[in-house]
Amino acid sequence: MLYSLVKPILFSLDPELAHDISLGMLQQFHRVLPGRRVDKPTRVMGLDFPNPVGLAAGLDKNGEYLDGLGKLGFGFIEIGSVTPLAQPGNPQPRIFRLSRQQSLINRMGFNNNGVDFLLDQVGDKARNFILGINIGKNLSTPVDQALSDYCLGYEKVYASADYITINISSPNTPGLRELQNEEALETLLSGISELRARLEDRLQLYRPLAIKLSPDLEQQAIPVIAELLRKYSVDGLIATNTTVTRDGVQGHRQADESGGLSGAALRDKSRQLLIDFHRELGEDIPIISVGGIDSTEEAKLRFELGAKLIQLYTGLIYRGPGLIRQIAQSL
Repeated sequence: MLYSLVKPILFSLDPELAHDISLGMLQQFHRVLPGRRVDKPTRVMGLDFPNPVGLAAGLDKNGEYLDGLGKLGFGFIEIGSVTPLAQPGNPQPRIFRLSRQQSLINRMGFNNNGVDFLLDQVGDKARNFILGINIGKNLSTPVDQALSDYCLGYEKVYASADYITINISSPNTPGLRELQNEEALETLLSGISELRARLEDRLQLYRPLAIKLSPDLEQQAIPVIAELLRKYSVDGLIATNTTVTRDGVQGHRQADESGGLSGAALRDKSRQLLIDFHRELGEDIPIISVGGIDSTEEAKLRFELGAKLIQLYTGLIYRGPGLIRQIAQSL
């Protein structure tokens, strides 16, 4: 109800400004907000999730708003993408609303304050949700040296995260999606796997590893990637990131803006990748479905298609935080 009143005001502002204002207000007043979580416990990746509805990475890149976001009812929250060093991202404007299509285009470019800043925000505070940390590489790091950035970020966040996501699918860092190619992905997963074994032994902690993939993968790449995920004992697959295609938004005055398209226009591609990977992986590796989920009906469909968890982002912006509770109650 409240969101329906403030949404016209927020949508009259620049999207990035509206994002900062709404999250800032949420964080400032989190102490007076009632907890709204619906408990529907589920065990995935060896973790006990209070409910299977999560927040996708990208909304809280630096972990600055966890107190406020934690009051909205999510079973899990994924922060980031975070890079080893702070970087400003792409020039503004870099978020565009396609309201008629209930979609967004963004070309943020991994803007964040760096992994050390994020860890300061996370601290060692108790929390009542599962925390995922999504890591990426710095723009200045060549793609053929990406493993060093991922290993640095992975090691730094290992003890603070409940699970860690490797983002190799953002369209807004040049060359990043090349890491989804067979040889590059094997190199990356092999290096992370070796580091994970050392950290697990040294810290006596196990942190599940997830990989976030693009909806724009070629069909022939899917079984190859699925086999590599099995080979290196990846714990979860997040499907999907944003798309560089413009299906469903053709003719919109902002459709030609560069960046990744999310929201309702991504729905079909996100569903299809879920279907394709579930066919390959079966129950071996759980899939977290994200992209175009903006209703209880769509959420239920994703679970029917094989998802074990779901994440919200653009649907949350258009429908408001009440969507979280609606979906959780409906499951």
